[in-house]
Amino acid sequence: MKAFLILEDGTVFEGVHIGADREIISEIVFNTSMAGYLEVLTDPSYAGQAVCMTYPLIGNYGICKDDMESKKPWPDGFIVRELSRNYSNFRADYSIWQFLEENGVPGIAHIDTRALTKILREKGTMNGMITTNSDFCLEEVLPRLKAYKTGKVVEKVTCKEKYQLKGSASLDENGAISGSARFAPQEYAAGKREQKPSLVRTLNGTGKHVALLDFGTKDNIAYSLKIRGCDVTVYPARTKAEEIIAAKPDGIMLSNGPGDPKECTEIIEEIKKLYQSDIPIFAICLGHQLMALATGADTYKMKYGHRGGNHPVKDLATGRVYISSQNHGYVVDMDKLDPAVATPAFVNVNDGTNEGLNYTGKNIFTVQFHPEACCGPQDSGYLFDRFIEMM
Repeated sequence: MKAFLILEDGTVFEGVHIGADREIISEIVFNTSMAGYLEVLTDPSYAGQAVCMTYPLIGNYGICKDDMESKKPWPDGFIVRELSRNYSNFRADYSIWQFLEENGVPGIAHIDTRALTKILREKGTMNGMITTNSDFCLEEVLPRLKAYKTGKVVEKVTCKEKYQLKGSASLDENGAISGSARFAPQEYAAGKREQKPSLVRTLNGTGKHVALLDFGTKDNIAYSLKIRGCDVTVYPARTKAEEIIAAKPDGIMLSNGPGDPKECTEIIEEIKKLYQSDIPIFAICLGHQLMALATGADTYKMKYGHRGGNHPVKDLATGRVYISSQNHGYVVDMDKLDPAVATPAFVNVNDGTNEGLNYTGKNIFTVQFHPEACCGPQDSGYLFDRFIEMM
């Protein structure tokens, strides 16, 4: 079946329909990762967006449920050059084609994804439609595309009620984390999935209790704390600061998530209270942006964002460069950052944008990239150790 991708600038790509048979309008973004398409699809930060994968062959190792970052895919649509109907991997459960169909995600294949990416890089991120209707009228479609807004998508992706994850990591005779670090069976009921132990070899967080605010969190954030022996309580995004403070956690984690941070006005007000609490705080991606807004800084939308697994970030304290996984379309405005409140900690080597902040006189640090990244580099996983040491 034919399918069409229509951009708000009037560009039309003709390809082949994949996934669910339905029409969508969404913000079109691209991801440059060569692997990890399942992690991309199940990252809640993509809610309200349709993702174009720049790597030309997607799906050749199938779908392994253990690698999902949340309980379902979140993008509105999926755009690829070629989608593999056949897969070859001993861990795979089924094909990506079946995964898209079963979860209601429509898409388009057999288009020039490099050309699409070039358009988005030159003109900036724009809205688009994926449709199988060959009788579409551009004069009717384009106003609908221009009017589309992602809206308050954090409310769509956050958990409905709080739940707890018990830290259960242990070391084997070689000092490596054993299989007991996996999610416990009861955590399946909370929408979590069993995960394989990572390469992290520290357990210095044993006994610490972390409150994780779920703005669209990836499973590996809680898992990165859990394998370090931390008990984690995950709270819905709009939980009042008073409830979190009353629980007396050793630390607070602000998670990643989708959308424009300025839309989260009520959440920002609660983060202001958490900032004043003197409880150690570590924030990632959207959480990093929300903390900046809560303390008087500003954010702005990037031309086409950072989405991929190979973004270099420089630690300004040591001068060392780490390769990071990223997924964001907004960034903290350094021109409006008060140095008396926070100072830059990391910078993007490619374009000079801010990648992290240290808060003056506070046990708070935040990063724009994903130190828990999987599938992706784990160069910056040490930041979880830093958080635990702070606690």
